[in-house]
Amino acid sequence: MTFTKDSGLVKVWVSLIMVGTYTLDQVPVLFNLKEVVTEVVNGTV
Repeated sequence: MTFTKDSGLVKVWVSLIMVGTYTLDQVPVLFNLKEVVTEVVNGTV
């Protein structure tokens, strides 16, 4: 399975990080989830 910036789970994690509920360090290592969330939060996608 591969996540993209448009995946629902990526959007949920990005929104939780943006409001301060979680940090990037707390994103689980699940396929490429952490990498894609990091890219979106850092604005590289």
